[in-house]
Amino acid sequence: MGGGPDRLAGMRSPGQLATFLDLIKFAHSVFALPFALIAAFWSFRAAGVAPFSGGGLERLGLILVCMVIARTWAMTFNRLVDRRFDAANPRTARRPSVTGGISANFMHITLAVCCLLFLAATAGFGLLLGNFWPLMLAVPVLAWLAAYSLTKRFTALCHFWLGVSLGLAPVSAWLAIVPPTLSPADPRGLTTLLLGAGVTFWVAGFDILYALQDEVIDRETRLHSIPAALGRGKALLISRLCHLLTAGLFFAVGITGGFHIAYWTGYGAAITLLVIEQALVSARDISRINFAFMTANGLIGLVFGILAIADILR
Repeated sequence: MGGGPDRLAGMRSPGQLATFLDLIKFAHSVFALPFALIAAFWSFRAAGVAPFSGGGLERLGLILVCMVIARTWAMTFNRLVDRRFDAANPRTARRPSVTGGISANFMHITLAVCCLLFLAATAGFGLLLGNFWPLMLAVPVLAWLAAYSLTKRFTALCHFWLGVSLGLAPVSAWLAIVPPTLSPADPRGLTTLLLGAGVTFWVAGFDILYALQDEVIDRETRLHSIPAALGRGKALLISRLCHLLTAGLFFAVGITGGFHIAYWTGYGAAITLLVIEQALVSARDISRINFAFMTANGLIGLVFGILAIADILR
């Protein structure tokens, strides 16, 4: 667990902080966060809360804090427990968690701090707003997020575990604002569940694409993934089926939620980007995976999220 005080002191510099944020791919927060915000604004309707009132801003602030902390927890845990496998993979061997640029000691401390902050933030919903569901579910959620990092050791379905991890974001936002005790049978909850399911298959689909890069090394190190288990061609087919399900589920969100032109414009843009993402990767050529992964999916989250929220606020 080396590193000692000098390592920890080094993390006070902007350069070391930037290294850590890059290590946990902080910029990739753009994937799940817009969908949590869609669910949050959607939930305000059910709860009768004005989004930009004091109570609305309190809820939004706590949701944002929980999202950032939960993702930092999950990615830090991943980088910590995967150091041995990352060192054996040429694509990841230069990660600071492998080279010592970020020490194991610092990552352990980060995990402890994230856990405490997440519990405090979820407790805020209870103390400030009388909703203790987030606090009651805090530990199970953190456990689920951490467990994803271990799934490649025993199942090729790890991509779907990751999908559920991000799919929990909109469902969690709904529960934080509309607990079952407030509105146990609100039909708008179905729309939120459909949104979470859509995110699940969206994430699983693009994670399968991303895993194509490690097909060979995963077999060599006895890690599990759909590309390693089934080969590139079948993995691409499953990824495309996942994204077809995403299109269907997001369509169902629009229908059950009674959305209008802004939502459907965002939906059209998201589906177009999914088609482009899939077209950029083929069984013969996976050289554009990084572009497809970051650019296309980042745009899907931003464009779809902004337009869906605009529709809710119309």
